[in-house]
Amino acid sequence: MQSIAVYCGSSIGNSDVYKAGTVELGKEMAKRDITLIYGGSSVGLMGVIADTVLAEGGKVIGVIPTVLSDKEIAHQKLTQLYTVHTMHERKAKMASLADAFIAMPGGAGTLEELFEIITWAQIGIHSKPIGLLNVNNYYAPLSKLLDHMVTEGFLKEQFRPLSILEEQSSILLDRLEQQLEV
Repeated sequence: MQSIAVYCGSSIGNSDVYKAGTVELGKEMAKRDITLIYGGSSVGLMGVIADTVLAEGGKVIGVIPTVLSDKEIAHQKLTQLYTVHTMHERKAKMASLADAFIAMPGGAGTLEELFEIITWAQIGIHSKPIGLLNVNNYYAPLSKLLDHMVTEGFLKEQFRPLSILEEQSSILLDRLEQQLEV
């Protein structure tokens, strides 16, 4: 696995545990020589993961739409920064550059990116592994919702395992790597 698109908040969250989990993932990615593909921002958890990977000697590729380059404050020290016109272009570019995907804690934008990439897997646009880094049990309610969607017949059971839920970044990266080998 050479690159991972990480979806995460442009905010830092209300607990230091989110920043700590983000730093842990960034260090683990750099240690494994995995390039970070992310939203190109210098703020929030996005800025934390980019700064961590860079500080650890890793590579970081950002993709930011022009409408957000001022609001999210485009990161100026990345290995490479793509500026695109729309959010759709951002997501497509990130997906094309990534071998796998990880959702960190974040807001509506993070969930929108996650669900789009899950949907793309369901309909066969890609077969890349998808992980949820469950920092501070953040994704437990979503995991229950996905189970409920299966129970109620709105998500086919075969698609439920598309998103791997793990609390430790090293284990999540191992599991994503294993899925790539299958």
